[in-house]
Amino acid sequence: MLLELGLFITLLAFLCEYVDSTLGMGYGTTLTPILLLFGFEPLQIVPAVLLSELITGFLAAGAHHSIGNVNFAKDSVHLKIALLLGVCSIAGVIFAGFAVINLPVFYLKLYIGLLVLLMGILILWHRNSNGSFSWKKITGLGVLAAFNKGISGGGYGPLVVTGQMLSGLKGKPAIAITSLAEACTCLVGVLFYFFANSIIDWQLAPYLIVGAVLSVPFSAISLKKITEHKLTIFVGIAALLLGFFTLAKTFNLL
Repeated sequence: MLLELGLFITLLAFLCEYVDSTLGMGYGTTLTPILLLFGFEPLQIVPAVLLSELITGFLAAGAHHSIGNVNFAKDSVHLKIALLLGVCSIAGVIFAGFAVINLPVFYLKLYIGLLVLLMGILILWHRNSNGSFSWKKITGLGVLAAFNKGISGGGYGPLVVTGQMLSGLKGKPAIAITSLAEACTCLVGVLFYFFANSIIDWQLAPYLIVGAVLSVPFSAISLKKITEHKLTIFVGIAALLLGFFTLAKTFNLL
């Protein structure tokens, strides 16, 4: 890989993970379509995104706990929700892994484009929603979001964060819980790809990991200070645009 392209991907991972760890969404949802537009294939992108998010998810969860954005103390409700979401991830990610390996590239790109487009709509539609807490909703969200993460590298945060908030949780703990649960989801996904397909190209992984890890401390501090409303709108609009561009390229319109 050219040095200039590697540096660009590192910076892109930094920015996407900064938004993701600050708002709980936007890393895979944003990064995957951009890398597709640069000509990388899904089997190059998805495992590398999962590996980088595995590392940064645990780091971000620890940073959010340390700074007071969430309480992951033993027996806390926040920790129980994160663990439930992590357990739900197993079935979703494994099923998605089989889909990625066996489906034609065209349909993967089509799904990713439609998924990103839908995520943008959901982010904007639910930005001001509130609801009562429901363990059933949390469980269903965990399985569906894990499938999305496994098949596209993205789509987890938008569903889980908005779902938790619709289920009665406040924004800051919902975002931190998503970081921890997503790390568990990514662990399952990385292990699946590692054992199920030995020919996966991991060349993107070092660049994504370095960029994403560097963003973590800035994200934890920003979540303490930043207004969620503006970032929610930004990520929603960005997802809509990227979804349109990905679909356009899938159908050779660009």
